[in-house]
Amino acid sequence: MKVIIIDDEPLARSIVKEYLLQYPAIELVQECNDGFEGVKAINQHQPDLIFLDIQMPKINGFEMLELIDSPPQVIFTTAFEEYAIKAFETHAVDYLLKPFSKDRFDKAMQKLFAQQKNNTEKTKEVLEEVAKSPAQSNRVVLKDGGKIKIIPVTQIQYLEAADDYVKIHTAEGGFLKKKTMQFFEDSLTAFQFVRVHRSYIINTQLITRIDVHEKDSHLVLLSTGIRIPVSKQGYAKLKEVLGL
Repeated sequence: MKVIIIDDEPLARSIVKEYLLQYPAIELVQECNDGFEGVKAINQHQPDLIFLDIQMPKINGFEMLELIDSPPQVIFTTAFEEYAIKAFETHAVDYLLKPFSKDRFDKAMQKLFAQQKNNTEKTKEVLEEVAKSPAQSNRVVLKDGGKIKIIPVTQIQYLEAADDYVKIHTAEGGFLKKKTMQFFEDSLTAFQFVRVHRSYIINTQLITRIDVHEKDSHLVLLSTGIRIPVSKQGYAKLKEVLGL
């Protein structure tokens, strides 16, 4: 079993390395200091398991996992993150709360071996749950070609459905994220984004005018000059948010 450790703390990495010594079936193929290195290492080595810190510079552990098409099995390590721990407990994915003992580490490994077949799906469930929290939804991290792009929510003008993806429109252009419109509708509500149409979610801070278009439909004009269709249901939501 190939393993990668991804943690910005050298001491934390060394402890995991020491604990892994008693597991001869495991091969440590790389250590990474941040999420950017982690993405490259996972794509290169295709590990079976990663030990992943949550709080890291640049991008956190959850954001890093979202950039991996087929995430490996994961044992999370964290010093604090109450909402994340709640998500782990809900979906039965194991985690190690720093500082953790050798005994606790061994229990996590036993759980991993016992539930290997289901662990990848559980990781996806955790990501979906954690992504809804305010701490995770104030920016969007995605792959743009071979680069990693971080988009603050405040820079998003509107979102558009694009088959299995959502196209995120900013002043720099459009970027694709493999999520659903429902996901963004749920997670961006607190940032004054409204789903005005089956295919569009808009930043209400950019609205300059709402025009009648056809029967039971409207058009929203954004300050960028873009016109977005508004459905009957979307107009009702918009009026509620804008206090009309």
